[in-house]
Amino acid sequence: MVVRGVVQGVGFRPYVYGLATELRLAGHVTNTVDGVVAEVEGDPADVAAFCARIAPDAPPLARVESVETADVAACGGSGFTIVPSPQGGAVRTLVPPDTATCDACLAELADPDDRRHLHPFITCTHCGPRFTIVTGMPYDRAQTTMAGFPMCPDCAREYEDPSDRRFHAQPVACPDCGPRLRLVTAPGGPRATHDPGTDPVAAARRMLAAGAILAVKGLGGYHLACDATDGDAVAELRRRKARGDKPFAMMVADLADIEPLVHLGPLERELLGGSVRPVVLLRRRADARPRHGAAPAQAVAPGSPDLGIMLPYTPVHHLLLGLGAPDPGEGPRLLVMTSGNLSGEPIVTDDAEALTRLAGLADAWLLHDRPIHVPCDDSVVRVCDGEQLTLRRSRGYVPLPVSLPVAVAPALAVGGDLKNTFCLGEERRAWLSAHIGDMDDLATQLALTSAERQLESVTGVRPGLLAADRHPAYRSTRWARQQAAGRPVVPVQHHHAHVAAAMAENGLDGTRPVIGVAFDGTGYGLDGAVWGGEFLLADYAAFTRFAHLAYVPLPGGDAAVRRPYRMALAHLRSAGLAADPGLPCARACPTEELTVLERQLERSLNCVPTSSMGRLFDAVSSLAGICHNAGYEAQAAIELEAAALRAPVTAEDERYTFRLGPRRDGVPLTADPAPLLAAVAHDVLAGTSAAVVAARFHHAVARLVRAVCDRARSETGVETVALTGGVFANTVLSSACAQGLREDGFTVLRHRLIPPNDGGLALGQLVVAARVTDRSASGTPRREPQ
Repeated sequence: MVVRGVVQGVGFRPYVYGLATELRLAGHVTNTVDGVVAEVEGDPADVAAFCARIAPDAPPLARVESVETADVAACGGSGFTIVPSPQGGAVRTLVPPDTATCDACLAELADPDDRRHLHPFITCTHCGPRFTIVTGMPYDRAQTTMAGFPMCPDCAREYEDPSDRRFHAQPVACPDCGPRLRLVTAPGGPRATHDPGTDPVAAARRMLAAGAILAVKGLGGYHLACDATDGDAVAELRRRKARGDKPFAMMVADLADIEPLVHLGPLERELLGGSVRPVVLLRRRADARPRHGAAPAQAVAPGSPDLGIMLPYTPVHHLLLGLGAPDPGEGPRLLVMTSGNLSGEPIVTDDAEALTRLAGLADAWLLHDRPIHVPCDDSVVRVCDGEQLTLRRSRGYVPLPVSLPVAVAPALAVGGDLKNTFCLGEERRAWLSAHIGDMDDLATQLALTSAERQLESVTGVRPGLLAADRHPAYRSTRWARQQAAGRPVVPVQHHHAHVAAAMAENGLDGTRPVIGVAFDGTGYGLDGAVWGGEFLLADYAAFTRFAHLAYVPLPGGDAAVRRPYRMALAHLRSAGLAADPGLPCARACPTEELTVLERQLERSLNCVPTSSMGRLFDAVSSLAGICHNAGYEAQAAIELEAAALRAPVTAEDERYTFRLGPRRDGVPLTADPAPLLAAVAHDVLAGTSAAVVAARFHHAVARLVRAVCDRARSETGVETVALTGGVFANTVLSSACAQGLREDGFTVLRHRLIPPNDGGLALGQLVVAARVTDRSASGTPRREPQ
């Protein structure tokens, strides 16, 4: 019997041992690069029961994809054994992701009579590190970063005892033989009373309570932590990390600590308390009343409608938040937990590197001597209309594969330059990487190289081609060309990849096209313009641009992204509207800059045309007086969404509309926002609140989506719509569009487990570039038309 799927590192061999023993079967089980292989013999009825139960009764962390059985000659043996894993061969099994500490281990952690009481590295077959410690396959202790920690007699006895929860648990250890935790303080930095003989966790808790910033080593890298209720500490962390106003995530000891602050539904509770433990974005309550005064500082998430919350997922986290402490109230129960790096750099994993790269950021380091082999940032999710919406797919999900509705040739898709993830694929599986980051930093590009090699090693995929974004200046595209080594590099248009990712996630085989609504900030268009407000008729093979937002100039490129008032003024000019001095965007633009900007727009100097919906959100945000300077990606749009949620009235306003141009002779339909902008400017000058303006704008965009999709259906008969691109991380817009389209009789596809932003781009690139067609018996991939 060969069992394939996530069956190594999850207690599957001990489970097989127990099942065979229960049924009085003889034989053996082992890990191989192909999966778990078992041979059993005994009474035919018992063998049949074994085969029937092997998948349904599997351990909680296992994911059985297939079970193949074949008759072999009986050996006449007695007893059942676990045999050592053979080495070598092509990898065909799946590595499990890292998993939050289970309830049984937490009970032992808190039990003064247990030998692992307060042990920071307690784990078992049902929880703990997996992907981030794997150095090779098959998954055995010798091929993890625990190889350097020989088991003591007690741990070895548990490891070999089939009735023990730690039977063949590869990371098993205890205070006598496991990794060691220590606290290192920065020279000249704030200190707690601490010497090498004291508990490093207790000392760390005292430092956090005193306002210090700590670098804390986790599963997939370092976090920077501080007391989330200490405004000065949060502001200092923001300054040191060069974070701008980008919200921080928080780790809380218990859901009861944040229940009065946010809206918590059943799915949010399930996500927070499950085995993945991602950061969950939770809507703030208008009537928030902090429990025992434990409110996060305003600087944690300024201007955001959400708080990013996660529960502790390692024993160190639980201890740091007070589990087992003599006085749990001595330290903070709400911690800022943000990735250990400067903004834009990859997360730090190496201890020596942490002590240097984080030297200007942390006052102390809570670290240990178990190496991290694979960097892996926290995952980020939210709930939209009762369904999970993943914004960053990383720890807890990676490296689980995504099932594909079409077969692909062995290929590597390298993603985009923002929120980079890459994707390996072969046959009907795709493996998305953990979050890599933004590619404008050399360290991130090196991290991509390292992560790609590692994922190849654990998946066994050997890419015969590469797929990349069409943008000629993307660093990810240049990286693909540098790594190609003679293999073809297939360019894929940015928004086609977004639509294809939504199709693949929703199981479409591509035999029928969809209406792809791809809204984002930036994507290189076939005409050299910056696209981003796109309506595509698409399948995996090709696409037609059915409609788009009317082009407006993007004055100064990235300068317009960082300063939304420039986009507002550019939109007003394109709409034939005066930049009234009473408008907030006109007041926000310095006089000297306004003069230069007007000349720039007149002469079209460094003004690439853009159809970006993201930039229209920026423009309206500034027009309404909400955000004029963006310190992080999509800040203006996020704050516009936050304003819409505060609107006392959500009634539609027909003045907020787009003018649809003609579509003929293959020329795409254009959606001109001029009438909408005129209504926004009028309302702002008349004193209408920013919240009402924001709500009306969101409704207007949703009406546009319905109108264009209806027009596309009437011309083509296509009745399936895919909503994709980073703008659809906005749940106000996504909900309004989906509800309206369904009322109009459309089938609506949205992202759930794959991010709608550029974190999901590589999946779409893969299926577009590497899809194997029925006519391609040789396995040659289908190429996107040039």
